[in-house]
Amino acid sequence: MLRETRHDVVFLGLSDAWRDRAANTRRHLARSGPRILPWMFVEFAAPRLWRGDGVGPVGAAAFARGVPATTVASVNGAVTQGMLDALRPDLIVTCHFDQILAAETIATARLGGINLHPSLLPLHRGPMPCFWAASDGNNEFGATVHRLVPRIDAGAILAQRAVAPPAGASVAGTARALHLAGAELLLQVMDEIAEGRERGVEAAVMAYRGFPTRGDLALAAKRGVRLAGWRDFRAARRLGGAVL
Repeated sequence: MLRETRHDVVFLGLSDAWRDRAANTRRHLARSGPRILPWMFVEFAAPRLWRGDGVGPVGAAAFARGVPATTVASVNGAVTQGMLDALRPDLIVTCHFDQILAAETIATARLGGINLHPSLLPLHRGPMPCFWAASDGNNEFGATVHRLVPRIDAGAILAQRAVAPPAGASVAGTARALHLAGAELLLQVMDEIAEGRERGVEAAVMAYRGFPTRGDLALAAKRGVRLAGWRDFRAARRLGGAVL
């Protein structure tokens, strides 16, 4: 998307993959058990750890446009707020970004912010939508671009598309496919906002689906749901981390 958009990019923030990672890992282990660890590694650590550059291809794409990647420890902290205040972006765009933007942070952009979420919102709000879509077994997979608000995955829906996951894909592989499909929607919505053609639709906010419990993962495994596989570990070498 960074290579294809016709709009200027003035800032790229990558959420710090190691931010409070020890505490987060302990918390996830207590709730989800060891089954969650391969997914966490593929989603957060591997893309930067294996590439060795700390930014991955997303950061490289931004650098090619003259914008170095910035590691963001706290998106609502004084340092990031100061940078955004100085840059005064027109629009904030987030994708696979594991921090919640406060109203004050969103307001630093003249046109607010938008987010790409790999689910058919308002279904499957939260950090693992592809797991819940697979676990529920209703084949309700897709990508949504929505307005950023200071509530997780709850803003007005701007564009949405149902997407069938690749055959045999794991949860991580499905998420990659949905993000790729959603990138086209992001480009479309960015153009619509720039041209004053935005058409947001407010939807009833459904239940937040957080990280699964040990029981949730065990039941899903019996149904054939895999969190991550070797294909995902190989793909992680080519992928960057979360993006702002």
